[in-house]
Amino acid sequence: MTTTRGPTTRAPWDSIRKTALVAGVLYLVTFASSIPAALLLGNALGNPDYILGAGPTGQVRLGALLDIVNGLAAIGTAVALYSVVKRQHEGLAIGFVTARVFEAAILFVGVLSVLSIATLRETAATTADSAALATVGLSLTTVYHWAFALGTGIPALNALLLGALLYRSRLVPRVIPIVGLIGAPLFTSWIIGYILGITDAGSLWHTVAVAPIFVWELALGLWMTFKGFNRSAPMLAETAAEAGSPVAPAMAIPSRTLLPKAGAA
Repeated sequence: MTTTRGPTTRAPWDSIRKTALVAGVLYLVTFASSIPAALLLGNALGNPDYILGAGPTGQVRLGALLDIVNGLAAIGTAVALYSVVKRQHEGLAIGFVTARVFEAAILFVGVLSVLSIATLRETAATTADSAALATVGLSLTTVYHWAFALGTGIPALNALLLGALLYRSRLVPRVIPIVGLIGAPLFTSWIIGYILGITDAGSLWHTVAVAPIFVWELALGLWMTFKGFNRSAPMLAETAAEAGSPVAPAMAIPSRTLLPKAGAA
């Protein structure tokens, strides 16, 4: 009996490949949006008197928009991957989605602070007391910096959750989640140190701690975009086998005819 498996096995695999592609592209979008946003906002918010100045605020508004894109793309990566990684461990998969949503929520707090600064620069610079306005600007800038630090620190938790899922499932080469699992405690240590006032952004500790997380997310995004998931991963092999398994016939046809024994009546 022959069985045609091409169309039945290709359909689920195509769906899984598209999932990897979407998740990978969204990971790359987070890089393409967050890095320019940091540059645009850093130049403007690095000046404590920025809110007192005059002129257009397009640079700050564009940076805020890119941060919004970054947050939405981060949520998209978790939503895209959930349908696949939940097969390995649903609890960790839900935790990953929750952490991504929390990360985006914190980033949006920073976005609100930035947009508030831009609005006050445009509308209140000529009407409000300069000293009071400077105090408000400093407060909003401080909120933004804290939101940026904590929001970008959540990827340490993401690396721990998703890294464990990908390491166990073998959906990507294990060296990629290993980098994330190494970076998770390093970056967590910097966040704790930053909260306690022991270290600061841009320090050597910060650079060493953030490097593995940066490499982990970039490598993961590139791999899923251009390579997809490993076909040899156990969960994908099982999925393909289930999709391509032939349906058992209602009645088996004997392969040979049984002859009566000699002397039988």
